[in-house]
Amino acid sequence: MPPGNLTSCLSFFLLLTLSGSAGAFDFDDVTEQAEALANTEYHAPKPAPEFLRKLSYDTYQAIRFRPEDSLWRGGSTRFHVMMVPAGNVYQYPVTLHQVDSEGVHALNFDKSLFDYPSDDLARRVPADLGYAGFRLTYPLDGPKAQNQFLTFAGASYFRGVGAGERFGLSARGLAVDTGLPSGEEFPVFREFWLERPKGGSDVMVVYGLLDSPSLTGAYRFEVRPGKALQLKVQARLFFRASVAQAGIAPLTSMFFYGENTPRPLGQWRPQVHDSDGLLIHDAGTDEWLWRPLVNPGELQMGFYQVKGLGGFGLLQRDQSFDRFEDTEARYDLRPSAWVEPGESWGSGEVVLVEIPSASEVNDNIVAFWKPKQAVAAGDRRDFSYSLLFGGPDVPGSPLARATRTFVGDGGLEGSDAGGTYRFIVDFKGGPLGKLGANAAVVSDVSATGNAEILEHFVEYIDGDHGWRLSVLARPEEGKPLELRAALKLDDKPVSETWTYLLGPDSDERKRRQ
Repeated sequence: MPPGNLTSCLSFFLLLTLSGSAGAFDFDDVTEQAEALANTEYHAPKPAPEFLRKLSYDTYQAIRFRPEDSLWRGGSTRFHVMMVPAGNVYQYPVTLHQVDSEGVHALNFDKSLFDYPSDDLARRVPADLGYAGFRLTYPLDGPKAQNQFLTFAGASYFRGVGAGERFGLSARGLAVDTGLPSGEEFPVFREFWLERPKGGSDVMVVYGLLDSPSLTGAYRFEVRPGKALQLKVQARLFFRASVAQAGIAPLTSMFFYGENTPRPLGQWRPQVHDSDGLLIHDAGTDEWLWRPLVNPGELQMGFYQVKGLGGFGLLQRDQSFDRFEDTEARYDLRPSAWVEPGESWGSGEVVLVEIPSASEVNDNIVAFWKPKQAVAAGDRRDFSYSLLFGGPDVPGSPLARATRTFVGDGGLEGSDAGGTYRFIVDFKGGPLGKLGANAAVVSDVSATGNAEILEHFVEYIDGDHGWRLSVLARPEEGKPLELRAALKLDDKPVSETWTYLLGPDSDERKRRQ
C-alpha cells in the first residue's frame, strides 16, 4: 500500500468499525490514527486548485455559505454547523465527519450549499473539492438567533468569541519553531469529527487529527459558548522528528500600533490592534506579570520563566470605541484569550514573539508555552488545558491592572535628563479601588543591565479612582531598556507587575538618533 493512502484507509476503517454506535468513538480512536500516522512518511495535504488559491480577498468573501443549509438545522440541538469554502488563504481542504447516535458519517462536499459571485466561478469549482473548515453557531443573542462563535479553518488555527464580540485573535493546535532562524513549520488539522450534541445541551465536542513533517497529534475540544467561550482541550502528540521549539497552546494576534507607540505617518486612528498585552500568572510565586505589546523594528522574542504556570494570555484591555475610532473593524469589541493548564506542565517558559509589521492585515504577535524538556523523535507528549475567549477580565486577577501605558521623551527644556524616556503607567481596580488619595502607595521599579532609573513616583488620579506611575529611565547606548514595576502598600503588592521592553531599534529610540 502506498504510504500516502494510509490516512484515508485509517479513516475508512474507523467508519466501518464505528458505524454501529456513536458511543464507540472517542479520543482514543483519534489517538490510534495519530500514532499510526506518525510511523509513516509525511505527505503534504493536497491544495485547492490554483485559481481558488489566487482569489482576491473580496472575491473569496463573496462566496457565501447558505445559513439555511447549516448542518443540524431543524433538529433539536441548539448548535449548527456552517461550512468554510476553500480559497484565498484557506488553501487546503480537510476531511469532515459527524458523529451521532447512528455512528460516524462522512460530510461530503456539496458546492450547491454556497452562493458564488459569478456563474463562471461556480462552474469551475470541482464537485469533490472539500471544505476548508467549519464555523459553529449557537443562540447567544436569544432563542431565535444563531450566532457564529467558533471557527476552525486554515492550518491548525481556530478563532472564538464570547457573546457580543467580534472575531480577532486566533489560537492554534501547535506552534513549531516560531521565531527561529531555521523557519517555522505549520502543522495542519487534516481531519475533524463533529459530535452532535443532544437537544438542549450547551456543550459540543470536536475531535481533530493534526499532521506536519515533525509530528502528528490527536485533539479533543469540549466547547461551551456563552458570555465567555470556554474550551477544554486535550492533546496527545507523537513526534516524527526532534523539534527545537514546541509551542504549546499558541495564541496569535495583531499589534500594529497603540497608545504606547508612535502613530505611523498618515494614520488617523488612535490605535490599531487585536491585543494590547501579554498577561502571565506564575502560580509558584503568585505574581501576575503584564507586558504591553509593541511593533518592533526587528524580530523580538521574550522568554518569561515561571516556577509554576498558572496561566497566560493575550488580552485586549482597551474596550472603549474612542480609543480606536474604527466603525468597521471595531477593535474595541475584539476578545481576549486566556490559557490555564489542566495539569502541571512542569518547567518551562512563556515565549512572546513580536514581528515587525507595516500593516494591520498581518498577524505579528505569537505567545505560547515552551517546555524545558527537549522534544526528540519518537517522543509522545500529553497536554490538557482550558482556553477562554471573552472580555479582558477572563483571567480573574485579584490585583490592580495596568490599564494604559505611555512612552515619551524624558528630557525637558533646561533639565539634565538627556537620552532619557518617560514612562507613564495607569493602574486601576483590585485593592487600589478601595483606597483613598492619602493611602501610602509606593512604586517598586527596577531595570536590567546598566540602564539607569533616575526617578519614579506614584500619584492618585482624582475622579478616576486609579493611580499613575511615572518613571524616568535612561537606557544603555545600543542596548534594550527592560523595566519592571509594581505598586505596593505596606510592602505588599497591590498591582500586577508591569514590564516593558524598549529596544534599540524601536521607533521611539530611532527618532532620537
